[in-house]
Amino acid sequence: MSKAATSEAIELAPFGSTGHISSRVLFGAAALGGMSQDRADATLALLAPAGVNHIDTAASYGESELRLAPFLADHRKDFFLATKTGDRSGDAARASLERSLERLGVDQVDLIQLHNLVEPDEWEMALAPGGAVEALDQARSEGLCRFIGVTGHGTRIPAMHLRSLGAFPFDSVLFPYNFTMMGNPSYRADVEALIELCQSRGVAIQTIKSIARRRWADQPTRRFSWYEPIDDPDALTRAVHYVLGRPGLFLNTSSDARLLPLALEAAATVAGTPTDQAMEADALAQGITPLFDGAELERI
Repeated sequence: MSKAATSEAIELAPFGSTGHISSRVLFGAAALGGMSQDRADATLALLAPAGVNHIDTAASYGESELRLAPFLADHRKDFFLATKTGDRSGDAARASLERSLERLGVDQVDLIQLHNLVEPDEWEMALAPGGAVEALDQARSEGLCRFIGVTGHGTRIPAMHLRSLGAFPFDSVLFPYNFTMMGNPSYRADVEALIELCQSRGVAIQTIKSIARRRWADQPTRRFSWYEPIDDPDALTRAVHYVLGRPGLFLNTSSDARLLPLALEAAATVAGTPTDQAMEADALAQGITPLFDGAELERI
């Protein structure tokens, strides 16, 4: 891995075998989904000065793709651009990708991802002849996308990603990674097996929910994420360092854009992984609990 130009810049690393040298922080453009264009423009203006050169959005993130379009008109060449489709049939996935290209105002995305591919019946449809994977592979041959990835939420997803990688050479995976979830022995075992396989194959490893605190106990009048994020600056910094202190992992920022400056600042100061004792102290002080438990909390 190589450091960016200054000690205060976010680290850069190869994004799997794609050939792109990505910032280890990927901007999670779900944050733009409910914003005005002016607010979106101001948020996107924070990225390049911090060294972020990778944007991750999805067809289902509200107006995110539309909010990105004016920015991409001027900065497309400066960013690795990823989006996602939740469709599993080939025709629907192809239509989703084409619609995303139109909404983004681009001719090609760098990465198209199958969004939350975890349910067995959906997996079978997506990987079957005529399914989403076949259609997206064809779209790649036509130049509409360069790479194909797979994403997911919940405790089952690392094991499902292992199954996906056994069926198709995906270029990237995405899954939750934070201290409390990694405290689940079964989840940790699946994650470690997935990371080992990805590193051996050059598959990019993206993580989400780095600064997740817990599910909302009391629904606030206004919220910018489906879960309650960590907003204490010191605890948030350690949560970011917990992910980025491990080589090879990329961190997607939260959909709560109010925390983006803190996350970017934290990402520029990584000196290693915090101790388990420090993370346990934060979990106790902040009331941090897993977002997923494999049972009643498994779904969003």
